[in-house]
Amino acid sequence: MSEYGYVRVSSSDQNEDRQLDSMAKLKIPQAQIFVDKQSGKDFQRPAWQALMSGLLPGDLLYVHSIDRLGRNYDEIQNQWRILTKERNVDIAVLDMPLLDTRRDRDLMGTFVADLVLQILSFISAHERESIRKRQAEGIEAARSRGVKFGRPPKKSPENFAKIVKQWENGKLDFLEVLGQTGMKKSTFYNRLREFRATKQK
Repeated sequence: MSEYGYVRVSSSDQNEDRQLDSMAKLKIPQAQIFVDKQSGKDFQRPAWQALMSGLLPGDLLYVHSIDRLGRNYDEIQNQWRILTKERNVDIAVLDMPLLDTRRDRDLMGTFVADLVLQILSFISAHERESIRKRQAEGIEAARSRGVKFGRPPKKSPENFAKIVKQWENGKLDFLEVLGQTGMKKSTFYNRLREFRATKQK
């Protein structure tokens, strides 16, 4: 039997130290701890896929909490079934001792564990939906206050009029124009339309 740990945070700027500390206390070898910095919406994650490819029957997988495993109700249930039923791998959720497939293997124990898994999976998925909703509401509120999202539009250089005139007179080819303005083709034409519209006023 080999022991593995799985750690997940939603983005690269989140800290996984708390989860790694819990794995260190279990003395899991560093090479057998798999870390993803990715959303829990599904299980198409590189570290998870690598972990799954190496798990063998009888192995034990530790995860800090169900929401670190994932945040999609159906996906969590499905992965749990694949691991425990098809792959014969044990799972221990550290913050929920009832979710440890090594204990209480009788009918009642299995029933309780399945029930707890369903409840926690639902809560995890519900939290994800709540986070998405709050993010959408926050973005909409910011937009209503005039906050702009995304990259600011690239401004025309001070000598834009001179560059355009040289291009129109055939003194510059188009690639030279793009090089001197530092613009992409679509951006240049957008600034050109604005420039010509300003001249006509």
